[in-house]
Amino acid sequence: MATKLYVGGLPYTTDQQALEDLFSKAGMVSSATIITDKMTGRSKGFGFVEMASEEDAQNAITMFNGKDFEGRNITVNEARPMETRPPSRGGGFNRGGNSNSRGGYGGGRGNDSNRRNSW
Repeated sequence: MATKLYVGGLPYTTDQQALEDLFSKAGMVSSATIITDKMTGRSKGFGFVEMASEEDAQNAITMFNGKDFEGRNITVNEARPMETRPPSRGGGFNRGGNSNSRGGYGGGRGNDSNRRNSW
């Protein structure tokens, strides 16, 4: 059975082939994926490697966890299932405050810049 590993602390220049090449030193690699930003396509500095067996996965953890890779110490451990997150409330800008708040847009009688010849 294949075992998925989390690999963190990767240099942003690392590509999937380099990740696969590194982990192939520990055993048979089923897949290697670098996680990228949806908007820019740039690496987020972490990825996942799926090893062909539990033994290969343990070898990879022992060989690479805390070790230097392209100038950075990487973290390698068994990947956990993705946790469910609360649904997003959508995009946009949240000013905070309550529904009666004017949100700081000025106006009203107390604002000196809106007074006309008050003398």
